[in-house]
Amino acid sequence: MSTSSPTIEPDAIRETVRTKYAEQARQVTESAASCCDPACCAGDPITSKYYAPDDTATLPVAAVQASLGCGNPTALAELTPGETVLDLGSGGGIDVLLSAKRVGPTGFAYGLDMTDEMLALAEQNKAAAGAENVQFLKGQIESIPLPDNAVDVVISNCVINLSPDKGQVLREAFRVLKPGGRFAVSDVVAQGELPDDLRVDMEAWVGCVAGALEEREYRQLLAAAGFSDVDVEVTRVYDPRELAESIGDCGCGSESSCCGDWGAAPSWDESAYGRFAASGGRLISAFVRARKP
Repeated sequence: MSTSSPTIEPDAIRETVRTKYAEQARQVTESAASCCDPACCAGDPITSKYYAPDDTATLPVAAVQASLGCGNPTALAELTPGETVLDLGSGGGIDVLLSAKRVGPTGFAYGLDMTDEMLALAEQNKAAAGAENVQFLKGQIESIPLPDNAVDVVISNCVINLSPDKGQVLREAFRVLKPGGRFAVSDVVAQGELPDDLRVDMEAWVGCVAGALEEREYRQLLAAAGFSDVDVEVTRVYDPRELAESIGDCGCGSESSCCGDWGAAPSWDESAYGRFAASGGRLISAFVRARKP
């Protein structure tokens, strides 16, 4: 089953994702225990810590708390001074602020997000960090509000898997990259076909699982968009049982109020993960690289 054509309505996916991330932003803004607060999410298999203390020491605490990533693309993208970077699904701004530091005052970092609450939080974090070479944009990653050939590097952190039209996301990334530009994202990827009952479960979508592209399809879609030098580097392999538990309890180890409605038990047959693993499949975090010729 192709993840580029989910049986859930695309607008329903977007609205559910928007609702989840709006709640996350509100929790961080209110300084409540959020699903990715370090004290709450220490055992969350998707959003565990990926940033070295040196990376986050000078960042606003709210930017770190709002992170829902599955990697650290800013460390792996080999950013250099003077480059222009775009972060797809920038959330509270952690990767944008880190990118802005790496490209320096002669470079620039854009963040794109569709959630008003996350954009407001990102603006607060920008001000707190004193970052002047940063701009946050509102929009969907399937329709990037930048002109052709505008950026040197496109990064993203566990967001492309949430899109209902990943082929369009990759075509847009290709469009806004300059010739020779780099695509460098962290994402959850499937190796093998996920069971259909997992693919169509909304909780598994917002948990960064159901929308995970199969690795071969990811490579094919990148090539179809025009990219070359495609590489998928495994950075973490997930235990299917941990994933099932994390979606059921929002990664907090209990049905905490920080999760809101996301603390409900999974609605799909939990044997789906077992069937996936038994077939030889696995879910991974990966660093996905490609280049625009």
